[in-house]
Amino acid sequence: MGAVPDRLPHRLPEPALSPDTSRRLRERFLDLDFTTGGVRALLGDEAHSALTRGEPEAPYRATRGAAELGTLVRLFLLGGTEPERDVEGALGRADGLVGEGLLARDGDGVRAALDLRPYGEGGDGGGLADADWYVLSDLDTPASRQDRDHVTGVGGASLTLAASMVRRPVLGTLDLGTGCGVQTLHASRFSSVRIATDVADRALAIAASTFALSDVTDVELLKGPWLDPVSDREFDTIVSNPPFVPGPPRVDYVYRDSGRAGDEALAALLADLPGRLVPGGVAQLLGSWLHVLGEDWPDRVARWIPPGCDAWVLQREVTDPAMHVGVWQRDAGLDLSSPHARAQAATWLDWMEGERVEGVGFGFLLLRRRKDGRDGTVVVEDLPGEHSGLGDEMTGWLDRIDWLHEHGSDEALLGSRLTLTPTAVLEQYSVPASGEDRGWAEAGSAVVRADGPRWRHEVDAPAAALLAGCRGELPLEELLALLSFAHDRPVDELVAATLPAVREFVRHGVLLPVEGWATVPRRRGERT
Repeated sequence: MGAVPDRLPHRLPEPALSPDTSRRLRERFLDLDFTTGGVRALLGDEAHSALTRGEPEAPYRATRGAAELGTLVRLFLLGGTEPERDVEGALGRADGLVGEGLLARDGDGVRAALDLRPYGEGGDGGGLADADWYVLSDLDTPASRQDRDHVTGVGGASLTLAASMVRRPVLGTLDLGTGCGVQTLHASRFSSVRIATDVADRALAIAASTFALSDVTDVELLKGPWLDPVSDREFDTIVSNPPFVPGPPRVDYVYRDSGRAGDEALAALLADLPGRLVPGGVAQLLGSWLHVLGEDWPDRVARWIPPGCDAWVLQREVTDPAMHVGVWQRDAGLDLSSPHARAQAATWLDWMEGERVEGVGFGFLLLRRRKDGRDGTVVVEDLPGEHSGLGDEMTGWLDRIDWLHEHGSDEALLGSRLTLTPTAVLEQYSVPASGEDRGWAEAGSAVVRADGPRWRHEVDAPAAALLAGCRGELPLEELLALLSFAHDRPVDELVAATLPAVREFVRHGVLLPVEGWATVPRRRGERT
């Protein structure tokens, strides 16, 4: 991380919970095994799965007779109102917790006024038990989500980003727009210095308590928009789930609205990020971009990438304007049939129509500042199929791009020895025969990686033969000479047609270099 000048003292909001309260709660939670592993063990797989789906009855029934741990699960994870004597049996006197805003009295009982839950590296509340983290946030209710400064908890977007992080030991990490602090928790596993920023006082106060409850120390919290609080620093890693919801230039909800029109905020952030990265530093974001009538969306997004950077943009999904507006109005807890929601939707859709928006894309952005300052590789593409996490894929992509930079010339690539990933599958497919023929007619072949994203590449017979021959034994140029003889095609023609495809195969991990390559995936079912 770059040199950090002395700073003037800056005032931050007090933590949502006092340090003493956070320390005492953490000790009590650990004593009662109110942890990701403890909750899963109490509920069992069936009831725990119901909990993650938001179905309360099965987990509620599983907590009957579970004493203090059952009380905590019902209180904090099921939204229940519990007898005050039971809450005090688990947590001590309730008055202080009510006074600090964690609990609220409800008739003769006590309920949670904030969302507080165990969290682990697995990310879904059922992760690694040794994480012993706790995330504080606002309650996820329709009423609370309509607050302008609402602080969201562990949601799908934060889990998706955490699962895509490149996890290599680094010195300094910036969590830009930290919210409740989830990404900083994960960064604490591989980064020595953690800095978390946010524009909202409430988010900073809640994040401070998340870190205290999780015993994650040495986190510097800074207030301010975008990169302003760290304008004089550089980082090895920047991670951000920024306000990325495209729409008119307004801020209805701080956690999602940038205040700039459309996707202008994302484009501006990408332009500024290299200045806050050390050479070789990596930024990872979630983001949304507009599909505009008459414009090619990959070209549009690629233009945002500054020179001197490698970038990988993966579009996970595309929604039409009406669905986009409806999704985010539901996310805010609005009644879509109310006059307020309809007026908001009308303004939003009018704006999109005026901007010729056909759809809204959403996905991942990986940006690396090149050490040599030269032009980098920029790839913008759709992400196929389902995936449980992209961290290994992101890490592998950076390694493979490094190798391609070092072997960029045709001569260097032809002299390289490559091996087909052991997870590759060759699919051959047919279509119904036409005319008087019966049965099936062969239509083509494709090679697919069976692990990670299901990258699919159409291949002809020479390409399939080339891939089959890539076993790390012969240089590529010798394999192409053999193919030239076997298929009676000029070798120069094969080279011209093959090298662009080989580079694509390497980028997608279908072909792996033999020299200087440490990680080769195992075949499915193969033991270590």
